[in-house]
Amino acid sequence: MINEIKLINTLPAVFTGMENDLPVSASEVWLREVSFSRPDYYMVEAESGTGKSSLCSYIYGSRGDYSGTICFDGRDVKELSVADWCRLRMRALAYLPQEMQLFPELTAMENIEIKNRLTGCKTRQWIQQALERLEIGNKADSPACRLSVGQQQRVAIIRSLCQPFDFLLIDEPVSHLDQRNNAIVASLIDDEARRYGASVIATSVGNKITLPITSTLKL
Repeated sequence: MINEIKLINTLPAVFTGMENDLPVSASEVWLREVSFSRPDYYMVEAESGTGKSSLCSYIYGSRGDYSGTICFDGRDVKELSVADWCRLRMRALAYLPQEMQLFPELTAMENIEIKNRLTGCKTRQWIQQALERLEIGNKADSPACRLSVGQQQRVAIIRSLCQPFDFLLIDEPVSHLDQRNNAIVASLIDDEARRYGASVIATSVGNKITLPITSTLKL
């Protein structure tokens, strides 16, 4: 379980030497002390190239090219073993990357079930109902490569929810969705986050997910 994520003077390696220049000097995250605590909802607003995807990757542990410290409940994440990360990614950290990372030749259902077989979290009925709720129930057996980008985004969102989590990281989760589908997606995410008493950390370069945001940070 993770109750708090803290960044202390964290800075992407690519920004080293830019401490007195934009985007670093204007950031409310980089080179600051910032805490994300359960069960709040956070919005990280960013312009392109300021490191929003990097932030998600650092917290998820898929990248480590930064200076400073990231802590989970006071423990530096650089001390975590591979086994620790595997456990956290199964039970504590859920992640929706901007690139979605679907397998194009697999169907929408198959893409979701790959993760769900690892976690054993959701029933097939729940997955089908989630697809219906996001209005892509008729696309369950369609290969991902034949879906629109917005439909792929909704499949990836359902896949990210097929696990227990303390923190859900969602990188531009509604960038390809209109206002109506934004609200439908936000409702599903809100329901699942409340189920676990979890926090959501969302990023946006403009189209913001319509969650009840507790705090907004400029990156």
